[in-house]
Amino acid sequence: MHNIKYLIIALLFLSFAVNAQESKQFVIEGKVKKPLTITLDNLSTYKSVSLDSMTIFNHLMQRKSSIKNIKGVLLKDILAKVEIDVASPKTLSEYYLVFTAIDNYKVVYSWNEIFNSPTGNQVLVLTGYDTNPTKAEKGNIAIITPSDFATGRRFVKGLSKISILQVN
Repeated sequence: MHNIKYLIIALLFLSFAVNAQESKQFVIEGKVKKPLTITLDNLSTYKSVSLDSMTIFNHLMQRKSSIKNIKGVLLKDILAKVEIDVASPKTLSEYYLVFTAIDNYKVVYSWNEIFNSPTGNQVLVLTGYDTNPTKAEKGNIAIITPSDFATGRRFVKGLSKISILQVN
């Protein structure tokens, strides 16, 4: 019984430690010719996009929070540096991207969503934003799609990797 109490305390500590981590870099991997690591410093070399503010809505379209002073980079600009390992452009419609946060939260976009629709011109890799001071956000680097209705559904805070995969 005594050991279980210590185990629970250790697990709680590890849970808080994971949530306290910040994302200073992420990797693009999977069906690519060469994985690419992107750091906060790398992101400063891309064309910057700024937004004054955004309201974050949950899946029920209820206001969850807001972010202000938003700075970021278009995801498409970053992905232009990655060569997808594909035999024929025809099969790109079978590809999808999984965005994973430090806390293992995952979001999926299709290749067509990013490269063949207006959504792709909106997906931002955030390099900085301000939140409500009472709400601690996890991580520096984030992904968001301002054109989403329920913006919180694909708000990935603490981005750790983007996996480019193919449907089998």
